[in-house]
Amino acid sequence: MLHLLYVVLFTVLAVLALGNLLRSLMRLSLESQYPRHRAVPHPELLDEAGNPVNEPLMVMRSVNLEEARQQLDKLYGDDLES
Repeated sequence: MLHLLYVVLFTVLAVLALGNLLRSLMRLSLESQYPRHRAVPHPELLDEAGNPVNEPLMVMRSVNLEEARQQLDKLYGDDLES
């Protein structure tokens, strides 16, 4: 009796899983054919007029080891001496 119940429950779960898979595939297919809307950029990437900013957003400068030590000594030099 338990074997029959197991087979019936497995069949029900398999049908539900296949139905969900088919619905997802259909939805994905429709969304790829007819896109809903354009992506809205983050507000920080827009200027006051609402236009996209046309400038580098982050500039990184490479520092050598000696320059980094000098900057750290300038910041924490007084703390190390006392």
